[in-house]
Formats: sequence, structure tokens, C-alpha cells
Amino acid sequence: MMRLALHWQILIAIAAAAVVGAGLNISQQNGSAMSGQVQTIFAFVGTLFLNGLKMIIVPLIVASIINGVASMGSGGSLGRMGGKTLGFYFASSLMAILTGLLLVNLLTPGIIDGEPAKDQLNLVTSAEVEQQLAKIEGRGTGDIAAVFHRMLPPNIVQAAADGQMLGLICFSLMFGYFMLRIAKQYRDTMVNFWQGVFDTMMGITMFIMKFTPIGVFALVANTIAATGFAAFKPLLIFFITVTLALGIHMFITMPLILKYVAKINPIIQFRGMAPAMLTAFSTASSSGTLPITMECMEQNVGVSKRTTSFVLPLGATVNMDGTALYECVAAIFIAQAYGLELTFATQFSIVVIALLTSIGVAGIPAASLVAISVILTSIGLPPDGIALLLVTDRVLDMARTAVNVFSDSCCATFVARSEGETLTPIADKPETVNA
Repeated sequence: MMRLALHWQILIAIAAAAVVGAGLNISQQNGSAMSGQVQTIFAFVGTLFLNGLKMIIVPLIVASIINGVASMGSGGSLGRMGGKTLGFYFASSLMAILTGLLLVNLLTPGIIDGEPAKDQLNLVTSAEVEQQLAKIEGRGTGDIAAVFHRMLPPNIVQAAADGQMLGLICFSLMFGYFMLRIAKQYRDTMVNFWQGVFDTMMGITMFIMKFTPIGVFALVANTIAATGFAAFKPLLIFFITVTLALGIHMFITMPLILKYVAKINPIIQFRGMAPAMLTAFSTASSSGTLPITMECMEQNVGVSKRTTSFVLPLGATVNMDGTALYECVAAIFIAQAYGLELTFATQFSIVVIALLTSIGVAGIPAASLVAISVILTSIGLPPDGIALLLVTDRVLDMARTAVNVFSDSCCATFVARSEGETLTPIADKPETVNA
């Protein structure tokens, strides 16, 4: 029997949850006690699913970042071309995050009718969360220093236990970098060890993700049972916010870079990359689209195989503009819904962590969910609102993957132009006759 793909299972779970939740909501309004009992069961199942996601965060983040740094190698990969590539990816991801930051502050999807949307989204604010919100609110720009202090925690184990993910990320980056600079016999052992940890965590992650439809059903049904369909208004505004931000980055920011930095007509890039972007949109996989991306860049845009074979595989691993943008918007959306006063220091922290996690966890299943969990934990909020994002996640995942792939191609064009390539598509090159 053919098994349904996970995203179809999630969509079916959401539809079923809407029906069951609406029925429970009507039953509750009519004074039925059974509705409350069923909601308790749904809350129990949903909490189990969220706990599973929380459980994998620390080992998965550490193993994926160390592995990602190790995959870059210690030799020529970090030379001149590597520096240009990583510099472009860093800059484009930062611009994407800032675009998302601007839009989410302008449209405030987590604020409905001037009030935080936690009631519509059925986000329970416990005493612990209230205490954490009180600590965070009122912070100013002077607290930026504390963000940098958290990058270098005095006790890395304590930092992991306390959810100080920024310090854990920075430690993992340094560990991966210096791991490649020890004696070969020890380096090989360490690389193999962390590859084993990463593969093991991938297995656990895939196992937990199999239960996503059940977890989503329980969480969405519980929310609708408690609030009716009020939750869909903030989610619709959130969807529009992300879509607009992705559109601005893809159709304004990146074309400007192509025109004024890479010195190429953006229309050529869009036309040449159309097959790859359509494939990325339909599959929601940057890695799966990589062969088509390379072919489009070589055949249609004219970038050399020397450049594409280095820049594009690296980009499929570390460059996630759309994902970074989505992480930032989603985290601030949930923070707004909880009623958190988003000071400059808090938003600066979110930008830094979104930038780092977009690189560190890009290649893992449900990467955005893990990254958003990291961001929320770092600012003192529980990741309970993440499951609600799955209502719109499939379509947004397709859109942000297309943005990721287009950004990769723009980097390849930039590097090629900076290396003196003329960018003649293969179809336009004169045929050569072998003597």
C-alpha cells in the first residue's frame, strides 16, 4: 500500500482537527463536560509531541553545527573563493532576516485588535512564563553587551541546561573549526564521532517527526476547541507577513545585488533559474534540487562548472535566506502573541541566533522548527506555539526553499563575475570541432 507523504498526513490532520475541534467547541458552549475531558487528552498528547521536539534540540544543534563546519574542510575550500562565497551567504541571510524583522514589526501578526493573540492561539501563559516576561521587558540597548556575554558562557553544560543556546552555538562553531586543526589521527576520530552523533540524532528526529500528524491534530484540535476559529486570523496575517517578506527579498533585494554588484541583468538570472526554482517550490528541498540548479546555472546562465561545483553544494548546506527570514518572523510572531515587549536587545538577539541557526541546522528535517525552538528558548519563551505554525508551514516551506535556491544561484553568479568569468550560456557558445 502506498504511504502518504508527511506533508499530506499533516494537512489531513489539520483538516480533521478543525472538524473535531469545532465540534468540541460547540459542545462546550452547550455545557457538555465531555468536551473538557477530550481537551485534556489532546493537551496531554500535544505536550508529549512538544517534549519530543525539545528533547532533541541540544544534541542536534551541537552535532549539526560541528558537522557543518567540518564539511567545509581545512584546506582550499576556505580560500579566496570560499571567502567570497561565505561572505555573500552571510550578507544575504542578514538582509533577509532584517527584511522579515521590518515586516513583522510593521504588520504585527501576533497583535490582534491591539491585544496579544495568545487567547486566540490558546497559548497558556504559566507563572514561570509571566516571571520570564517580567525579566525581559524594559530592557534597552545597554543590554546588547549581555548578548555578547552569552556568546561565551563560563559553563557550557550549564548554558545548555539553562537554554542559553547562543553560547552553545558559538561553542559548537569554535569546536568544529579547531577540531580540523589537530593531528590527523585525532581529527579523523573526532570527525567520525560527530558524524555518528549527527546520524544518530537524525534517526531520532525522523522517528519523532513520524508522530507529527498526531501531535498537530491534538494541538490544533485543542486550540480550536478552546477558541473556535479565532486562531486563524493571526495565522493568516502571519502567512501574509512571511510571504511579503520573502517576495521583497527575492524580487527586490536579490535583483538589486545582481544588477549593481554582480553586474548582470536580473531577468537573465530569473529566466535561467526558472526550472530549478519551480522544482524547489514543488519539492521543498534545496539539496534535492541541487543537480537541476547546477545544470540551470551552467547551461542557461553560463557560470563555469568550476564555480558551480564549489558554490552551489556549499550553498545547499549553509545558505538559507528564506529559512532565516522565516525563523525571525515566526519567533517574533509568537513573542508578540505572548505579549512580550520586543526591545532592541531582544530583537538583536533573535537576529543573531536566526543567522547562526540558519547555517547550523539547515540540512536537518524540520530545520525551521528546531531553529525556532532555539530562538524562543533563548529569549525565555516556551516553544508551545510552534505546532500552530504547521498549519501554514507546508506552503511557506515551498516558498522559502525557492528563495534559498535563487539566493544560491545569485551567489554563484557573483563569485563567477568576481573571478572574471564572462557568463556565456552553453547554448550561446560556438561549437567546437575536434580535429
